[in-house]
Amino acid sequence: MSERVAVRKTYKLFIGGKFPRSESGRSYLVQSSNVSLASRKDARDAVVAARAAVKGWAGATAYNRGQILYRAAEMLEGRREQFVALGIGGDEVDAAVDRWVWYAGWADKLAQVYGGANPVAGPYFNLSAPEPTGVVAVVAPERPALLGLVSVIAPAIVTGNTVVVAASPSEPLAAVTLAEVLATSDLPGGVVNILTGAITETAPTLASHLDVNAIDLTGVSDASLATELEVKAAENLKRVLRPAPADHDWTADPGVTRMTTLLETKTVWHPKGV
Repeated sequence: MSERVAVRKTYKLFIGGKFPRSESGRSYLVQSSNVSLASRKDARDAVVAARAAVKGWAGATAYNRGQILYRAAEMLEGRREQFVALGIGGDEVDAAVDRWVWYAGWADKLAQVYGGANPVAGPYFNLSAPEPTGVVAVVAPERPALLGLVSVIAPAIVTGNTVVVAASPSEPLAAVTLAEVLATSDLPGGVVNILTGAITETAPTLASHLDVNAIDLTGVSDASLATELEVKAAENLKRVLRPAPADHDWTADPGVTRMTTLLETKTVWHPKGV
C-alpha cells in the first residue's frame, strides 16, 4: 500500500458568518497549513457584511448580547486543546475564556454606569444613554495571538458594534480557529469578520472606508503605518484608538476604556407632564 498523503487544511476568511476564500485566490503557508491572504476587495466585502449586521446587533438587548458572549466563552473552553495544539499556551487560552466572560458581564451594566438622568431646571426629564458607534475596524496585536485578539474584539461587540478584524499576519491560526468557534456559537453572521494576511494591504482600505466609524490600531507596530492610517481615518472623522505600547500587559485588568471609547452618548429630553 502506498503511503498516505495527509490533506493540508486551508484556513479561509470569516466574512458574514461564512468562510470564503480570498477573492484573489492567494494564500500563504503557516505551520504547514494554507492561510488565505486577504485582498482589498475582501476588506470591502467584510465592511459590507459588518454594516448589514449593525441594526440587528445594536438593536439586541444588552442581556442577549451578554448571553451570546458567555456562549462564545463556553465554546472556546470546549475547544481548549485545539488551541493548545496550535502552540497557544493553556494559560493563555484560559485567560482568553475569562476575558470573554468578563466583558459579557458588562453587557447589561454599561447603560447604568455610563448613562442616567441629568439634573435640569424645568419640567423635563433629561436622559443620557450610551449607544454603539457602528462598524469598527480592528488591527489585532501580533502577540499574544489569542488573548490579544479576544481583548480587542470583545469590548467592541459587547457594546453593540460590529467589527472587521485584521488578524496577526505571523500567527493567524488563532484568529481563524476563533472564527470557527464564533461560527458555531449564537453570534449572528457579520458581527465579527476576520481577515488574514498582510496588514499593509487591508488596514489602509479599512482606514479610508467611509462606512467604517472607528478604527482600533492596537496591533500596528510601524509608526509610519500608524500615521498613514490616522490620516486616512480623518476623512470621515473616525474615532481612532492609538497603537498599544510594545510592553502592554494583556493579562492585566483591561478596564473599561476600550468599551467607552466605542460608544456614543444619546441625550433625550421628555416633558414630565402635569
